[in-house]
Amino acid sequence: MAFDFKKEYKEYYMQKNKPEIVDIPKANYIAVRGKGDPNEAGGAYQQAISVLYAVAYTLKMSYKTDYKIEGFFEYVVPPLEGFWWQDNIDGVNYTDKSTFNWISVIRLPDFVTKKDFEWAVETATKKKGLDCSSAEFMTVDEGLCVQIMHLGSFDDEPATVALMDEYLAENGYVNDITTTRLHHEIYMSDARKVAPEKWKTVIRHPIKKIGVNSRF
Repeated sequence: MAFDFKKEYKEYYMQKNKPEIVDIPKANYIAVRGKGDPNEAGGAYQQAISVLYAVAYTLKMSYKTDYKIEGFFEYVVPPLEGFWWQDNIDGVNYTDKSTFNWISVIRLPDFVTKKDFEWAVETATKKKGLDCSSAEFMTVDEGLCVQIMHLGSFDDEPATVALMDEYLAENGYVNDITTTRLHHEIYMSDARKVAPEKWKTVIRHPIKKIGVNSRF
């Protein structure tokens, strides 16, 4: 049976609808950076998603090609994730999505090296007729975070974030969102196939103990 990150690492993906503190280990990702409204038809965000999945599935199916990845085992492609921020805005302004900066990512199995990634980018570009040069191999070390499962539309996230902030205050922590530690979302539902009121999204924020300086 193929390795499934969601099932093997439930503490990171199958979050409850109440805040919990987690220590997230370092991991590698396929990443594409951009800016603009993620809902724009044919826009930069949707193009980025196409690139991510092209590279992700090229790696997943590599065992059927002449290219062999050392230590490879069959796996389910992990869910789409995203890091989000807006310049010169404290918090999030959901009414102006055109100002969103984002890094869209898909987690990579640990056995995938930078060399394997570069092979996949080149192969996907040739075979799928899609320029995948915007994809980058990114390592993220999130460390201590608070997370929760948000149910419903992305526009309703502020109420869920407020629950996270209340939980932090009660337990001696504060948010530690910086230019390198970002608002993080993991999309557990396919927004194209599921009604907005049923969307499941893990929201993850970096945190620190009150009175402790950020390590980033």
